[in-house]
Amino acid sequence: MSRRMITAMGFGLVVVLTIIMCSSFLLSLLLRFSSMTEHSITWIILGLSVLALFIGGMVSGKKGKEKGWLLGSGTGALFSIVVFLVQYLGYQVHFDPEQYLYHLGYLLVATLGGVMGVNLSSHKN
Repeated sequence: MSRRMITAMGFGLVVVLTIIMCSSFLLSLLLRFSSMTEHSITWIILGLSVLALFIGGMVSGKKGKEKGWLLGSGTGALFSIVVFLVQYLGYQVHFDPEQYLYHLGYLLVATLGGVMGVNLSSHKN
């Protein structure tokens, strides 16, 4: 794997984490200052997560300019590894079967984003 590909996946991961942290902050404000509950915004959280992984995959594909499927899936895998490490090392909790399905979906969405990102990038140097 080339240095450009690793850099592209790193950029994609940073974008994913930035989008997720910003949306988490906004949603926490919404929960704090309204009568909404966590249960009522479950689908919003899932949608924002999928969107973040798709955008992160696109960024990595656009930055890498080739092999978008590999860049997107690498970005999705890096995200899943980060989440697993935080969850396991921070809370001593393993992934459950439902989380494996979510992260498989995230991986597929990031892969799709990587493919689209390569196709949106200009292939000129």
